[in-house]
Amino acid sequence: MLLPMVQNLGETNSIINQYIAEIRDIKIQKDPMRFRRNLQRIGNIFGYEISKLLNFEKIQVQTQLGEAEVSVLKDKLVLGTILRAGIPLHQGMLEVFDTAENAFVGAYRKYNKLNKFHIEFDYLTSPEITDKVLIIADPMLATGASMVLTCNKLYERGTPEHTHIVSVIAYKDGIEHILKNCDMSRTTIWVGAIDTELTAKGYIVPGLGDVGDLCYGVK
Repeated sequence: MLLPMVQNLGETNSIINQYIAEIRDIKIQKDPMRFRRNLQRIGNIFGYEISKLLNFEKIQVQTQLGEAEVSVLKDKLVLGTILRAGIPLHQGMLEVFDTAENAFVGAYRKYNKLNKFHIEFDYLTSPEITDKVLIIADPMLATGASMVLTCNKLYERGTPEHTHIVSVIAYKDGIEHILKNCDMSRTTIWVGAIDTELTAKGYIVPGLGDVGDLCYGVK
C-alpha cells in the first residue's frame, strides 16, 4: 500500500492532539518536566505509528506452558536526533524501539547582525546506516534547512533503506523544502501539526516557542 509522503497524525482525533495542545499552552509550558514528558509521549505515538510500516518476522517463543508464534521487528533501526531540542522526542521513540542504534547531530542557527541566519553544523556521531531504517527526530520543522543538512550528513555513513523524518510541529514551506531536496521515494515525513506562518527570525507561528529553552532552560 502506497502512503502519502507526509503523514499528519493531528488530522485525526487521537490523544496526540491532547499532548500537542499542552506543549503549545503557555501556562503548561512553565513546567519543564511536564513539557519534556509530553514530548516523550508524542515520541511514543510516532514510534508506534512508524512501526506499522516496518518489516516483521515470526519467531517461536518458549513460554512456561508451551511455544507461541509471535511477530517481532526484523528491520534494523537507527534513531537520530538534532541536539538539544530533539532529545525528549528521541527518548520517546527509543522507549518504543529499545534495541535501535542511535545517532546525534549538532546543528544550530547562526544569526548575523541583520537577524539573518544560516545553519552551522559542528557534531555528528552515528553508526553505519546502510540498509537500515533511519528515523530522525526534531520537534520543530521550520525552514527545513537543518533537516536537509542533517540527512545529508547522516547519509555520509551509508544509504538507509528508508528515512522517516519526525517533527511535532512543522511549517508548510519547510515541508516543501524537504520534498524538493530529499529523495522522497525513500523518505516519509511525520508531523503532529502543520502551521502556516514563520517570523522574520524563522520561528513557527503559532508554534510553541523555543523547544530547547522550554526543555532545558534559556541558553
